[in-house]
Formats: sequence, structure tokens, C-alpha cells
Amino acid sequence: MRKISLYLTIICCLFHFKTSAQSNQESSLALTPPMGWMTWNYFADQINEKDIMEMADAMVSSGMLKAGYNYVLIDDGWQGGRDHKNNIIADPKKFPSGIKALADYVHGKGLKLGIYSDASLLTCAGYTASLHFEEQDAKTFASWGIDYLKYDYCGAPEDVETAKSRYKTMADALRNSGRTIVFGICEWGGRKPWLWAPESGGQLWRTTNDIRDKWKRRSAKEGGEGILDIIDLNAPLAEFAGPGHWNDMDMLVVGLNGKKGPSGDLGGTGCTQAEYQSQMSLWCMLASPLAATNDIRNMSEEVKRILLNPEVILLNQDTLGKQAVRKLNNETWTVFLKPLANGDYALAILNRSNQTQQITYDFGLTGSYQIKDLWQHKVIGTGKNWKGSVNSHETRLFRLIKK
Repeated sequence: MRKISLYLTIICCLFHFKTSAQSNQESSLALTPPMGWMTWNYFADQINEKDIMEMADAMVSSGMLKAGYNYVLIDDGWQGGRDHKNNIIADPKKFPSGIKALADYVHGKGLKLGIYSDASLLTCAGYTASLHFEEQDAKTFASWGIDYLKYDYCGAPEDVETAKSRYKTMADALRNSGRTIVFGICEWGGRKPWLWAPESGGQLWRTTNDIRDKWKRRSAKEGGEGILDIIDLNAPLAEFAGPGHWNDMDMLVVGLNGKKGPSGDLGGTGCTQAEYQSQMSLWCMLASPLAATNDIRNMSEEVKRILLNPEVILLNQDTLGKQAVRKLNNETWTVFLKPLANGDYALAILNRSNQTQQITYDFGLTGSYQIKDLWQHKVIGTGKNWKGSVNSHETRLFRLIKK
């Protein structure tokens, strides 16, 4: 009996150790919003290993990796069905070397690799998905060296409980796969995933429908979200964001410039540089994951200036993990304030109108602050408020440094 008791004690201890190790791994996932580059808006489902390897090379040579963009994220269209053992496989024409070889290449660059599936029988673009194959697919992804899974919800039921269950099933499968994999829930916000996604195993969750390359919807009937639409939808959700759980505002459209394709339909005819800069400013203020989707092999200096601004990225990656709180919102102005880990604050003042406007804005904070303009890279004054001019659709972005 003593031997049996000892064996049971050992088994219980090992189980507790394994459970604690898994819990610690999960709690350390995505402590800041993930950053990377995603295939969808530029390539749609016309992807292949050569293009993705070139993008991985460009992430290093362009300075994106150094700036913090460390995920290469493969979206829909990589799948080639299942083999005779029902293992999911890559399209052999698009990925003749296989995903494992691609992961090894990406990892060799100091980057991580993400992949895509769906909680249904088929993905949004009609490819093989993972419903009823969660354990098998998770183990396959782990064996390939995958670091991140975007899990879509096309073809799935509309109710909340099914979504909770299907996402938890895949999260549990990832947890049991033998590899630590970040889990991105993508059901587009209709079922309010911020209320249940952490319990279902997600580290991030989309809060809106897909973004298009435009500033805003031109009518209530026009489909696809613009930059401003997503800002407005995400603004009330600050309390649900924090280390390991993020409100995902979808991809950056900076640098797409009206390119035809997924982001170019439903009114996606491109944005001004001020609008692209506002997207970068406010995605960072609202602690969204940052996934560039432009052709990073051929970036203009202006696109680099927007995507690689280290002082703006630092707001997004701040270890306190607070999403900015909206302090003012009307037809002309939207203002966000974000507390930072070292006691500073970040302030964003967006001019929503179609002409240049003047504003005097009181910070509402105790004490006086140095005011550093993060796009001009210089201190422009001190005090308890800021008075100045903001161009149409521009966001003035400041770091308020306590004196």
C-alpha cells in the first residue's frame, strides 16, 4: 500500500508540475501586442514559399525586425487538403519544400512563423479547415514549428456558445501540442469575444469586421470597415486589454495605397499619408497587435517613416499594457490618453473633420509635463495643456513626460 501511495503521490506531483508549466507558458504569451507582417491584404490566397521567404528577408533588411515586427503570418490559401491519414498538408505547388522547411528558414532569420485555419469545415476562401481535426492539426502545426495560429470563423454558427466551445477546443489542442503557440481568435467581434475569449484560450481577438484600405465608410450600406470605423468600435473596450489579452483591430493598411485585392474592395481606394499615420498612431495607442500587409520588399521612405517610428512603437509595446482611454469624442475631435509603465502618459488628438482645426486641450493631469511630439521627434513645450493646429484626419501624438 505504501508503494501504491508513493506512486500516486509521484503521479500527482508530475501532473501538477506539467499543469503549472503549461499555465506559466500561457501566462507569458503575448505580454505585449504581437507585431509582424501578414500575407492577406497584399497577396490574398495567391501565396507561395518564395514570396514569403522574400518577405522574411525584407523584414530583416528593411529594419522591421529590429523595430519589433517579428512574426511572419501566413493567412488563408496555404492548404493542400489532407493526406491518407487525414493530416493537413500544404499545397505542394505553392509550398514544394513544405511548411517545416519554411519555418526553419524564418526561424533562421530570427523571426517567428504564424499560420491560419478556421473553426469550420472550410476556411473563408474555401480551403481545408480544422473542425473535428483540432488535436491532429495542432500537433501538425507544432511539428512544423509554428508559433502563432490565426483561427477564423467563416461557415460557423452565429451563436456565442458554439464559438466559445470551438475556440476552446482548438486552444486546448494547442496547449496539448507540445509547443507554445499564440492563439488569435478571429470571429470579427459580433459575439463580443472580449467577454469570453481569455477563458476560451485566446491571447488576442478581433473586435471588428475586416479592414479595408479607406478612412471610413461612405454610407451605412457600404461594407468593410475603414480606419476611423474601427477606432470608434474599439474605443470603448479599453478595460478588456492587458498583457496576454489584446483587442485586435485587424491589419495595418499603411502603404497599400489603394492596391486592388482584399483591402481594395468595398470602397478601399486608399488613404492619405495623414490617414495612414493616424492608423499607426491609434493602433499603437489602443494597444492593438500590429500586422503590416504592404509589400515590405519595396517600401517608400514615407511608409518606412510611419511603420518604423521607434517612439510610436514603444507606446504599443509598453509593458504596462494599458489600452488608451477615450477622453473626448465629438464630430471634430477624438482624444485618447494612455498611461505608460514609467509614469509618463501618451496623448493622441485626432481631427475627424475635413479641414484643419485649432484646439486647446487640457491634459486633466496633476502637475506639469514636457510635451514631446512623437512624429517630429522633439520636445515642443511644457505645461498642463497643448494648443495647436491639427490637419484633417491627422493625429497629433505626444509623450507627456512628468517634470
